[in-house]
Amino acid sequence: MSWIRSNLKIVLPVTAVVLAGLAFLAFGVFGVHTLFLDDEVDEAGPVFDSGVVASDVIADEPVTTDAPTSTDATDAPSSTGAPGANEEALVAPPVETVPPVTEAPVPQIVTVAQGSFIPRGRYSGDGTALVLNDGSEQRFLRFENFSTDNGPDLNVYLTTSDANADSGTFDDEFIDLGNLKGNIGDQNYEIPPDVDLSVYDTVVVWCVRFSTPFTAADLVTT
Repeated sequence: MSWIRSNLKIVLPVTAVVLAGLAFLAFGVFGVHTLFLDDEVDEAGPVFDSGVVASDVIADEPVTTDAPTSTDATDAPSSTGAPGANEEALVAPPVETVPPVTEAPVPQIVTVAQGSFIPRGRYSGDGTALVLNDGSEQRFLRFENFSTDNGPDLNVYLTTSDANADSGTFDDEFIDLGNLKGNIGDQNYEIPPDVDLSVYDTVVVWCVRFSTPFTAADLVTT
């Protein structure tokens, strides 16, 4: 202790450097603060390029325009007496038929696959994963009533492994859909059109920094 007191000019700077290094490791590298902070999101249904959104209601029946009725023969002017030699007969003008007008069908959002999140390891996982489509090539992966533990460097993967597979297999063959938007709440991720969901049929929240899954869900075709 006497040595420390007599060498405070050396001990204090060294201690400050050590503490700063530990803080950097804890917060900058390991991201321990994320374990105690929730990132909550609440995204509405995805908007497709067709303009339809997942919350849209199917439009009413197509509207048709009735063609005008022809003039009744009794409405035609009548002549009294027999027509003369130079008198022309009265003829009703031709009726023009207007084709019915129909509205273009409104695209409908359908759920093509879905699954339930399960916990992985010591991390929690709850909610539903849905794959939504509007009849085009465009698809969205949507999380509803979703929750898991927070952590550093979390991404959303589509993988070939099952949800309950060994943890080390999730990043063998996968499609990265981007950073997890929040560990709690509804959210959307667009799926590239060339992704085969019969192959990449599991969604996993993957911690890139520590190569571990937080939660996963098998996507079952509906």
